[in-house]
Amino acid sequence: MKKITQLSRREREVMDLVFAQGEATLSQILEGMEKAPTRAALRSILTILEGKGQLKHRQEGREFIYQPVHSREEVGQSTLSRVIGTFFGGSLTQALSAYLSAPGTKLSEEEVMELRGFLEQAKTGNGGKKT
Repeated sequence: MKKITQLSRREREVMDLVFAQGEATLSQILEGMEKAPTRAALRSILTILEGKGQLKHRQEGREFIYQPVHSREEVGQSTLSRVIGTFFGGSLTQALSAYLSAPGTKLSEEEVMELRGFLEQAKTGNGGKKT
């Protein structure tokens, strides 16, 4: 699994907005932000995210259009691995136990069946991926 660089809260906010739209201009990102920074500050954040390999851009006219480099799934897998490593000593069992024992957590029968399928595939070394 590729390691995705850790991001600051503000960088994650920008990435969330870009993921939600698929691609976005600086103006579109500013419009979606709570307590938006100045245009210059956001340009700096976008440059930092490009430097970290999280965003790329293309130019149309005078505007840059930003797109994520990694898929949402890749970023999610990397982030989840980091959380499991940091808070659960690398134990998926402990992480899943903590999630499932939280008040109000309820899985549908379909979710239970899907999880069982993933577990069976993981036992055979298929990485838990659907085939």
